[in-house]
Amino acid sequence: GLEGDKMSIIKFEFNPKVGIDNPALTLTEDTDGEGMGEPRFYLLTKDNTETFGFCLHEELGCQGHVIRQIELGGVAQRRGLQDGDRLLQVNGHFVDHMDHLRVVQKIKASGNQVLLAVLDGDSYEAAKSLGRDLSQMLPDDIRPRLCHVIRDKSGFGFSVSCPEGTKGTFQLSVLQDGPADRAGVPPGSWLLELNGDSVKSYSHTQLSKKLKQSGNKVTLLVASSAVEEFYRLRGLRVTAALADTSWLPFKVRELHLVKGPAGYGFLLKEDDCSSGGVGQFLWEVDAGLPAEQAGMKEGDRVLAVNGESIEGLDHEQTVHRIRAHEDQVTLLVIDPAGDEFYHSVG
Repeated sequence: GLEGDKMSIIKFEFNPKVGIDNPALTLTEDTDGEGMGEPRFYLLTKDNTETFGFCLHEELGCQGHVIRQIELGGVAQRRGLQDGDRLLQVNGHFVDHMDHLRVVQKIKASGNQVLLAVLDGDSYEAAKSLGRDLSQMLPDDIRPRLCHVIRDKSGFGFSVSCPEGTKGTFQLSVLQDGPADRAGVPPGSWLLELNGDSVKSYSHTQLSKKLKQSGNKVTLLVASSAVEEFYRLRGLRVTAALADTSWLPFKVRELHLVKGPAGYGFLLKEDDCSSGGVGQFLWEVDAGLPAEQAGMKEGDRVLAVNGESIEGLDHEQTVHRIRAHEDQVTLLVIDPAGDEFYHSVG
């Protein structure tokens, strides 16, 4: 289940014709099933004092990932999630075909914000019986993109245009095969954040100054015109938490360790994080033992154990998670440079 973390939910509509406050949501014309419903989108933002207010089930004789156990009076119920809804998409990833445990992990790994697309149970069953491709009922791409651009002798490889007399509206022209293009910045995309800060209040002059202060490296949160429109029509702010990070040079790593006769070969230590708070770090990685063979480096910070985030857990609780399976464990880790980078961009 997904109870245990807390979320507030913002529901938003896709079709501008019905208005943001109208509960209707239209993504495609229905030509195969009379009266068939359409996917509904929910942007959920949690803090540590709430719960999701629902569980995700896999049920015998029932297709799909099923929304169940909606908490009476909870945020999920108040915002519109219905018992029996089927989960189709998590942060822009189509999940209907995925293993159930993997879907649960994707939601938990999303951190404090997640974007869900669901379809009511009757429409889901009807679509399946008609052989419809459910992925075709959803927009192709609704994720902004985080890009880390390193300047070369010609500059960053993009220019910025801003309508005269406005603030915070910046569109990027991207030089083909330049640094920005190689870093994944889409041509004609809209700039949302610069080095982790929203540009909503920036003038063109202020933005230029910030770019100069960035030195040789800059991190941009950008959205293509289609993605920008998707969120703008909903009146929602796009955040880095929803971004596609596949273009970034900073990666988390998954280490799968099988215990040998001498153990795993590492020491877990609790220490202060550069981003504030405390974290669980990996030290004293023994040469030739499973930890080193799996790619563990001293100073790596542990983010998750066996697919479960350890955020909020203390040292003893983390050790207990690692020891839950006697002879093997899977750790999600990040090196210090990557840890610092992700903190800097929120």
